[in-house]
Amino acid sequence: MDAEVERYVTSLDPDLLQLAEVSPLALKQNPDIAQGLYSQWLTLPETSKMVPLVKSLIEDAKAGAPLNVPGSCSGTNAAAGNPLPSMFVPGSAPPLSPRSTTGSPRVAKRGTGTGVSSFASPLKLVSEPVREVIPQFYFKYGCPPPEELKEQCLSRIENIFFGHVDGLQIHEFKSVTKDICKLPSFFSAALFRKIDVDCTGTVTRDAFVDYWVNSNMMTTDITTQIFNILKQPDRKYLSQEDFKPVLQELLATHPGLEFLHGTPEFQERYAETVIYRIFYYVNRSGNGQLTLRELKRGNLIAAMQHADEEEDINKVLRYFSYEHFYVIYCKFWELDTDHDFLIDKENLIRYGNHALTYRIVDKIFSQAPRKFTSKVEGKMGYEDFVYFILAEEDKSSEPSLEYWFKCIDLDGNEILTPNEMQFFYEEQLHRMECMTQEPVLFEDILCQMIDMIAPENESHFSLRDLKGNKLSGNVFNILFNLNKFMAFETRDPFLARQEREEPNLTEWDRFAHTEYIRLSMEEDAEDASNGSGDVWDESLEAPF
Repeated sequence: MDAEVERYVTSLDPDLLQLAEVSPLALKQNPDIAQGLYSQWLTLPETSKMVPLVKSLIEDAKAGAPLNVPGSCSGTNAAAGNPLPSMFVPGSAPPLSPRSTTGSPRVAKRGTGTGVSSFASPLKLVSEPVREVIPQFYFKYGCPPPEELKEQCLSRIENIFFGHVDGLQIHEFKSVTKDICKLPSFFSAALFRKIDVDCTGTVTRDAFVDYWVNSNMMTTDITTQIFNILKQPDRKYLSQEDFKPVLQELLATHPGLEFLHGTPEFQERYAETVIYRIFYYVNRSGNGQLTLRELKRGNLIAAMQHADEEEDINKVLRYFSYEHFYVIYCKFWELDTDHDFLIDKENLIRYGNHALTYRIVDKIFSQAPRKFTSKVEGKMGYEDFVYFILAEEDKSSEPSLEYWFKCIDLDGNEILTPNEMQFFYEEQLHRMECMTQEPVLFEDILCQMIDMIAPENESHFSLRDLKGNKLSGNVFNILFNLNKFMAFETRDPFLARQEREEPNLTEWDRFAHTEYIRLSMEEDAEDASNGSGDVWDESLEAPF
């Protein structure tokens, strides 16, 4: 009885039952639902008239007697002798036409040959879920190149390797690096050695195709390409050592650095200085491990491309300018009086004509802004000095603001309070009094700095406040560099006009240019007085 009731109920139109739609899956998992629906159907007024006949039909079905109901195929005149009353009350509206397969969301599209009545309940119909084909989005070696691009690249490779059955040697590989890979030419040796892992001295056509095309290096951006070429296989970052082969090839091939070929010791110093500058600006974490994300956020790749295209290396102001190296190295050499390649506190206090206070020099040597790479206690090495001079001469840059912020933040709570700033300004005030200049009280200076920076909270300065303001570098000059503090107070109109006319130049660019001219003039004067080049080489403009 229950099975027949369930079969009968599931064929009813839910609109006649006046019930909410129930899925076939729910009926299958819980047969009691069918029994409940049947019981509810029995309570309907129209059903009471049909109950006796329904019971009779069920009994006949059990006994195997032929059924005589409307729609049965027992005979053509079966409907005429059928005593089953109509399901509709006399005088009511006729039944609706079958629903459109597209007009109602309650009716699923019925296929042909199912034998389901137009009044059949959608409870028995299950619409197959549409399977959306998701294209592959992860590739271990990057997205493969389009077939057309791949064919073009293979054609160019065939042309370059034509006639070189045994492969190309390292001095023949530059055309591959420049024309096919579109990388700076001074990456040729690094790329060659990356492919020639067995150090055979040659790179075959198949080996290059396998590395550049089959591993999809050709489809990645140039920053990722350079990162993968330079980094060690077991690392996810670049170290300073990884840049040395590139700098060595740059020194050996760039026309603007040919004059250094006779002084290998200064080639090494130049390469070191460039690498230190790269890590100062690009390695924002300061841990000596330059990540791909840091490399993408910096401007190093653009500078490398500029250096490869520009014959005058001094026009490449970012990282590679020889004049900038010359200024840094000569400044270090002037302070390192015993020439042991180390600087102590007394040496550094003489920097910039004694511009810095003792208190800020003490903080530098406490290694608050940065741990020294020097292994000698109380001594600053050349790399440490490079970081110092870049921070001192360009206080508008973010690395510089972070450097000096750590010095002034005495308790390390990442804010600069008036007490901390006053501690450093007290020495400035004393120096002004000794120089018979009219002293400026700290209270007045503090108000001036607050107006200048406009911090979110006037009770302190945060690093975020300083990074969001172009005048932030003047805060540090006020606190510990008297010469620059006085220059800021006087507001030299000539310098202001220069800044407006050359907005692309940084404070470091202007300082390095001025210092290079000064050092060159001093060198020329010394050579003229000595009549020889015992200390400086006039043609190379480099110490040796």
